[in-house]
Amino acid sequence: MLNTELNITKVDDFYAYLIESHEELSTTQSQAMNAALVLLLSNHLGNFQVLQEAIDAAKKIALSSD
Repeated sequence: MLNTELNITKVDDFYAYLIESHEELSTTQSQAMNAALVLLLSNHLGNFQVLQEAIDAAKKIALSSD
């Protein structure tokens, strides 16, 4: 089951680090980094059902952002 409750330690530090990591990248490099990050974290998580739930939730958020 996908955990959508806040579960990140040092959430402010994480967010700042994530944003800063994109600063010197072109748009293409930033998109490549995001894709690589998704694949690395997906591999770490490893549970297909949870990954499927996460993809569905992220798509729903993206579609509602217009």
